[in-house]
Amino acid sequence: MVVKTVSFGINGIDGYLVEVEASSTRGMPKFDLVGLPDASVKESKDRVMSAMKNCDLQVCSSHLTFNLAPADIRKEGAIYDLPITVCLMLLSGHIKKDTGDCGFIGELSLSGELRGIKGVLPMVIKAREAGLKRIVVPPQNAMEAAVVDGIDVYTARDILELKQFLNGKKALLPVKPETESESEAGRFIPDFSQVKGQVQAKRALEIAAAGSHNILMIGPPGSGKSMLAKRVPTILPDMSFDEMIETTKIHSIAGVLHGGGLITTRPFRSPHHSVTAVGLGGGGTQGIHPGEVSLAHHGVLFLDELPEFSRSTLEVLRQPIEDGKITITRSGQTCTYPCSMMVIAAMNPCPCGYFGDDTHRCTCSPQKIRRYLNRVSGPLLDRFDIHVELPRVKFEELRSDVSAESSQEIKKRVNAAREIQRERFKNSDTLSNSGINAAQLQKFCVIDKEAEDMLRLSFEKLGMTARAYDRVLKVSRTIADLEQCEVIESKHVLEAVQYRSLDRKYWEN
Repeated sequence: MVVKTVSFGINGIDGYLVEVEASSTRGMPKFDLVGLPDASVKESKDRVMSAMKNCDLQVCSSHLTFNLAPADIRKEGAIYDLPITVCLMLLSGHIKKDTGDCGFIGELSLSGELRGIKGVLPMVIKAREAGLKRIVVPPQNAMEAAVVDGIDVYTARDILELKQFLNGKKALLPVKPETESESEAGRFIPDFSQVKGQVQAKRALEIAAAGSHNILMIGPPGSGKSMLAKRVPTILPDMSFDEMIETTKIHSIAGVLHGGGLITTRPFRSPHHSVTAVGLGGGGTQGIHPGEVSLAHHGVLFLDELPEFSRSTLEVLRQPIEDGKITITRSGQTCTYPCSMMVIAAMNPCPCGYFGDDTHRCTCSPQKIRRYLNRVSGPLLDRFDIHVELPRVKFEELRSDVSAESSQEIKKRVNAAREIQRERFKNSDTLSNSGINAAQLQKFCVIDKEAEDMLRLSFEKLGMTARAYDRVLKVSRTIADLEQCEVIESKHVLEAVQYRSLDRKYWEN
């Protein structure tokens, strides 16, 4: 006798269909599991048999063979406990009705309870695409799965409740997606109006947000670098539904949703400088998992104390920043994760933090400063379109009663600039000004005669590289978009040039 249920697996950020087949033949009682399972899948045998016994469900005494198809793809995780159990209950006669229109994913405890797993959202999306009408998931993953339209999501407390549901003896209601009814009263919400002073830095961050440019902030301790960076998501455009789904899929696979539903706000990831290259880029010894660069997809990756990161870790960023995706290969398995993000980095000008400060004397030698700055490679530094220096905030600014501009007001200008870019790049793969390629540069970065003369003078006097020239043009295009100007003017070029001065000030000497 052969029975079959439907389950799913994960490849990258997408799910794929897995057919769980079970066969009962004459012979000594035995439990075989085939289909390229990893160690955690092989352990399903012990969890399933214990769950069945502890729920007083008799198992047919015969040679049992379970196959996870397709057999040429490695199966990972404990997600196949539930479909294997359903197959076993079908073979043993505990389930009488057909389950062909239902998918099953979930881990089992030894007592038969369902436990939460990673990657439920992409698997439920695949179930809908495969034409299934319903799917059973653990209670911990209910809200995550319910965001998918077009398929009924059910959850059961244990396999006894699931048995009654599949036999039609107990009705379970489909899970409904949660609504955003949480009150934000009393919760602290970061806002740019809370930042005193630092007008130039706020302006630079507005430009960076408008064009999705990477930005490097340099300043002494306490100048507000981290405070400003944490408020950048509040001025970024609202996420589209497709962006929400894609971001939630990545967080689901990484197992960091913690029972929540759809992610509706742009992620802000701030890894500690002790993070490893695998932690930042992704990978791992037990399967391939998304790193911080992918968890920051459609949001912000903030690297505080940039020179304190190991150089080998920072070099992981070079390709993802350019391509917006990262491909990881481990033991013959390859996964590609998206990582289209805005990178914000912050650092001190020297180890003690007071180089160039008017109120504190720097105690670092020139050699020590040079070694500190050289921890950031030139190629990585060149991937920051905007460099801005933050001075120490003055006492008068801290005590001022003048209200600073709110994030909502800044966001209106950022949205207007992004709308111009969406219209500009609607027939291409480019999403924002930071992604303008060489073929688009001359077409979209049109400058007037005065601006061209200014750019030529800056290029010759400041010794710009060809890459720096491109960066200045892209930032100029964003500044012009913020002012609703179709043609780049000299004032736009001048402002963009000043955001490329810190690499000369700190790194050339």
